Amino acid sequence: MAKYRHALPQADGGLFLSDGGMETALIFLQGVDLPHFASFVLLGDEAGRSALVTYYEHFLPIAKSRGLGFVLDTATWRASPDWGRLVGFDAERLKAVNVAAVDLVAGLRDRWETPATPIVLNGAIGPRGDGYKAGRMEADEAEDYHAFQVDAFAGTQADMVSAITMNTVNEAVGIARAAKAAAMPCVVSFTVETDGRLVNGTTLRAAVEATEEATGGSPAYYMINCAHPSHFDRALARGEAWVQRIHGVRANASAKSHAELDESETLDVGDMADLGRRYRALTRAFPSMRVLGGCCGTDHRHVAAICEACIPAAA
Repeated sequence: MAKYRHALPQADGGLFLSDGGMETALIFLQGVDLPHFASFVLLGDEAGRSALVTYYEHFLPIAKSRGLGFVLDTATWRASPDWGRLVGFDAERLKAVNVAAVDLVAGLRDRWETPATPIVLNGAIGPRGDGYKAGRMEADEAEDYHAFQVDAFAGTQADMVSAITMNTVNEAVGIARAAKAAAMPCVVSFTVETDGRLVNGTTLRAAVEATEEATGGSPAYYMINCAHPSHFDRALARGEAWVQRIHGVRANASAKSHAELDESETLDVGDMADLGRRYRALTRAFPSMRVLGGCCGTDHRHVAAICEACIPAAA
């Protein structure tokens, strides 16, 4: 049974951490091969599952040592039908791997959770296409497509689902509607370009407000991911209602553009201390931002730096 599905603890306030750039950390730091950037393939054997556990267990001690909650993502950002077919997964096998991903993080929760450090299991859902290029689905098509993963998660211990690296409103709306139909709490996380806008030119404000209107405000909250803080901090405005719906940030380590990152053959880990300072500025300016983690190029060292900057260790 899902533990927090009917009352997400991060909605009550307080700082929660999450992990970093799973795929980039696995590839560049752990030397794992991920065809089509698909980390879900690792769930198929013991060596792969062990690699995932190693990855996760770099982060969980940081939260536990600080008495903080943790939003623990499944390795399923690309475990949807189109990406599954590219790596030889039919529908039955793909559903099983989504369930297995939840089972893995549920086992980690059993080992790491304490009353002071709740761990929320989050079913991660990525875009149907490339996260850096605008999709062309209508909302109804997106709802139908992504219902596959949402429904798989609904039958597990997953507490929520997140639409991660969304670059169109229609796809975000479709996932939110599928989640509502399955009675699953849903978070929508948009990604932006260096100008603070979605790849199709939509402002972050317009994206949040349009998603709210089209879904009747059904998402639990919104996040920003897969962009450096310098790309979106100027798009935010204090005191505006839409910004108060943004409760989390998972930024990239690098200040490079998506196009530059696509062409890079090396990992740009950026300036960890500077990233921490930027998170501190964001959380002070926007207190609603309380779920903090990383995205491409980040690892546990970045999350530790973010944690240190936002909540310094007691002397």
